[in-house]
Amino acid sequence: MKHAHTQSPGTQDPGTRIGKARRRRARARGQGGFTLVEMLVVITIIGLIMSLVGPRVLNYLGESKVKAAKIQIQSFSSALDLFYLDAGRYPSTAEGLTALVKPASGLTAWNGPYLKGGAVPNDPWGKPYLYRAPGERSAYEILSYGADGQEGGTGTAADISTASNE
Repeated sequence: MKHAHTQSPGTQDPGTRIGKARRRRARARGQGGFTLVEMLVVITIIGLIMSLVGPRVLNYLGESKVKAAKIQIQSFSSALDLFYLDAGRYPSTAEGLTALVKPASGLTAWNGPYLKGGAVPNDPWGKPYLYRAPGERSAYEILSYGADGQEGGTGTAADISTASNE
């Protein structure tokens, strides 16, 4: 009676390994890459989708900057109210919003800084906010000229002020 040859689980017959390698190479030859035409079609489809979606995304970005400016102006208004409670007055136009982070000369009741960060931030378009005291309709006015940086305008280029936030 002949005994069947048994192998331990970790060993293989060398002929079996060669056979598996040949089968793997044969499968790999059958799986080609994408053709140039297929890649051009996919790129064209992605381009069409971006041309439809892109303008909407850019519009939302512009609107979010306007909202950020309005929120910053509200934050300045709160800080100015705290300044008023401490000093009994709002900063003058000459002192500006800087009086919220650095004490104005001759002011003894300053308990600031009233804004975090130690500096007055610029508007979302990188330009400084304008501050007037007294304002046209209230004790003060904070103003950003919007995306175009010029007085007037419409849409994202419109002026944003404490008067427009009310």
